[in-house]
Amino acid sequence: MGHKETIFEGILKGNMQAVQDATTAALSEGTAAGQLLNEAMIPAMAEVGRLFEANEYYVPEMLIAARAMKAGLAILRPELVKEDVKPLGKVVLGTVKGDLHDIGKNLVAIMVEGAGFEVIDLGVDVGPADFAKAAQENEAQVIGLSALLTTTMPSMKGTIEALQEAGIRGDVKVVIGGAPVTQKYADEIGADGYARDAAGAATLVKQLLGV
Repeated sequence: MGHKETIFEGILKGNMQAVQDATTAALSEGTAAGQLLNEAMIPAMAEVGRLFEANEYYVPEMLIAARAMKAGLAILRPELVKEDVKPLGKVVLGTVKGDLHDIGKNLVAIMVEGAGFEVIDLGVDVGPADFAKAAQENEAQVIGLSALLTTTMPSMKGTIEALQEAGIRGDVKVVIGGAPVTQKYADEIGADGYARDAAGAATLVKQLLGV
């Protein structure tokens, strides 16, 4: 088995050490970091997403796969910078104002990063103006909003309004999700998309940006 296959399998099985060893070995043999990212790590996380959507993987498997990927990515990052490998885009994520739930948002961050995007995670209890500011400062193409409480969902609409006030609504796609959130609500507030789960969020971001 070659190094790329070892990385792919290591991520699927959550074998952090195997991923680190194979990544280091491949780089030392002259394999480009961009190749390892695009031909092993991103496809592995796409497969994790597929298995999750097929109910063959659950949250624990997704988390250990992500941990293995992040371990390999930490080794790759300096080389990716040297090779000037750019992310597919920038995504600002956060749980909306008044909501302190972060498990769903963290899973989305994992899957979106695993799909090849740079993620700017603002954490929880993030106000509309903070989302707009982060999108401007980071020149993000997508904002992901998470809510687990029906009482905090109006902050999603407030964030879209803040983007309009900042004059950047046309420059950024807004994706929403969370247990009480629906496609109907996304349509009502003028969001660009709704994702049912973390794997779906990564697919949706790619679709919205034409990747």
